Amino acid sequence: VQLQASGGGLVQPGGSLRLSCVGSRSTQFYYGVAWFRQVPGKEREGVSCIYGGTTYYLNSVKGRFTISRDNAKNTIYLEMNNLKPEDTAVYYCAADVSQKVVTLLDVMYDYWGQGTLVTVSS
Repeated sequence: VQLQASGGGLVQPGGSLRLSCVGSRSTQFYYGVAWFRQVPGKEREGVSCIYGGTTYYLNSVKGRFTISRDNAKNTIYLEMNNLKPEDTAVYYCAADVSQKVVTLLDVMYDYWGQGTLVTVSS
């Protein structure tokens, strides 16, 4: 399984971006898919995940970010609105093919994309 993330870039505070993650297999193959982010020198944190019809978000992004999946396009999306400077990070997509419990623990994910940089700055 290969995952390819894209869509990062430079955006002003309050702006929007949509990240995409295309997989080599249908998203139906995965129990769960997620987005994580990491700032240099800090631990990676889970941003959002979707297992079946259940979604889960990091508290700091609730109401601003939306995760979705398009099975026909083998793609996972993260729509990010009202971006803040503290959202600046490298964002990674990940897939869980091993278990069905909703989780943002990175050790539970089996496959990872290469990361895409999001910079929120004026």
